[in-house]
Amino acid sequence: MSNRLKMVQKELLFALFSQNWSIRKINSATGIHRKTITNYRAEWLRLQDEAVPPETPLSASNSLPTQRQNVPLRHPQLPTDQVVHFQVPPEPPPNPPGGCKSKATGFHDVIQKKLNAGQNAKSIFQDLVTERDYRGSYDSIKRYIRKLKNKHPKLYARIEMPPGDEAQVDFGLGAPTLKNGRYCRPWLFVMTLSNSRKSYQEVVWKQDVETFLRCHEHAFAYFGGSTKVVKIDNLKSGVLKAHLYEPELNPNYLAFAQHYGFAPLPCRVATPQHKGKVESDINYVQDNALKGKTFDSLDEQNAYLRTWNRTWASTRIHGTTKRQVNLMFEEEKPLLQPLPKESYAFFKIGTRKVNVLDSHIEVAGAYYPIPPQYMGRQVTVHFNTQWVKVFYNNKQIQFLSAVAKGRFHPDKSCLPEHKSGSQAQYIQYLFDRCADIGPAVLKWAERVQDERKERGYRSIQGIVTLTKKYPDATLNHACQQSMEKDALSYHVVKELAEAFRIQKEIQKEIQFSQESDIIRSPLEYHKLVTGGE
Repeated sequence: MSNRLKMVQKELLFALFSQNWSIRKINSATGIHRKTITNYRAEWLRLQDEAVPPETPLSASNSLPTQRQNVPLRHPQLPTDQVVHFQVPPEPPPNPPGGCKSKATGFHDVIQKKLNAGQNAKSIFQDLVTERDYRGSYDSIKRYIRKLKNKHPKLYARIEMPPGDEAQVDFGLGAPTLKNGRYCRPWLFVMTLSNSRKSYQEVVWKQDVETFLRCHEHAFAYFGGSTKVVKIDNLKSGVLKAHLYEPELNPNYLAFAQHYGFAPLPCRVATPQHKGKVESDINYVQDNALKGKTFDSLDEQNAYLRTWNRTWASTRIHGTTKRQVNLMFEEEKPLLQPLPKESYAFFKIGTRKVNVLDSHIEVAGAYYPIPPQYMGRQVTVHFNTQWVKVFYNNKQIQFLSAVAKGRFHPDKSCLPEHKSGSQAQYIQYLFDRCADIGPAVLKWAERVQDERKERGYRSIQGIVTLTKKYPDATLNHACQQSMEKDALSYHVVKELAEAFRIQKEIQKEIQFSQESDIIRSPLEYHKLVTGGE
């Protein structure tokens, strides 16, 4: 044996074996390893079979016992001063319910108080370490709290809804389906009417907003109407920010709900009991319809689900209502809200900042003009493959058809006339402005166009902007001198205009006076010349 015991321990084990103690019980009482106990038990059984107790002489009759359990255990002969008296230890008390006593038991009242205050296991563990000098592990606290919660489960009220009032929606996992050469599990969308338990199932690859809304539409079309309330989970397609009292709904889902006339009601986070009917339906579909099956496409799986629903799910006697689902649905169907005449026009929603250079926004890679008074401001955009709607403070300021990626929308009627045309229109605008300034400026622009072609339009644009600083007459004079000097340059015209402006200002400052203290009158000059008095 790998672990040899002293004779005293060995005799103790043999005594316990004779009392029919189990290996687990002996291990708990003596602390000897179970494997060692097992090995010595095998030795004891062998000795019992041979009817020769270890280190004990045979009895005078030299007869073998017929039952091993009835053979008394004899102790070895030792000197009187070395006699060891063995006493079988008392049977240990049974383990408390749930196993060994937890170190957290001593802090029961504190843990219960903190749980009632809403603290989680991690927070309670930290408080016990810092406030109560707790020496145990975090896992002990977790296990103890889990047992406390299991002893006091939360009670949920079962609410039965009137016909046509409520539907519940959720996603699960569908059966493995072939995708790109391998099998993947798609999402299983389920909508269940709370009253009749009639349900609609559809498998999809994505949970984005558009897919989520289209699944709703398909379900409403299948039922032939919509309910007044739809309970949903807190996925981002329906709820942007989960909150018990004021959840922030996805704007698209809210608009969809208004279109179909129902109130979206998000459930509390991590509380599937609030939509238990659809949760049960998802489990029912997965276990009854899809378990163990595979499909080559979504269409194949959806076709199978429609047949299964019609054949089995809708004809079953529901376990709670004790009535056939189809019969209850026929009673509920007239009470559903009628469907709108047109399907919901799905728009993606986003925010854009209007460009401060050209008053355009970029949407899906294309560019759309916005009235210039909104330059630099944030606007809200609703867009799809057909239309683009722009809102500012919930007021629509632009509605345009969608254009291809990389293109500018041709309708620029919201922009000023000189900003809304093509290149040719803008060039014509520049020459019209030159004509308004004066004939010399127009002639100067024509000569620049003849000499420099497209490169000259920037110079002409510069001359037009000089009207903000110089009067038309000054610019005409400067352009005339520029042509006489054969220097057709924007900088030359600007310098000439500036020089002419300074010259005008100097002339205005010079004033010739007829009377002054240092100027003699004509009469004094006459007397001086004639020598008269």
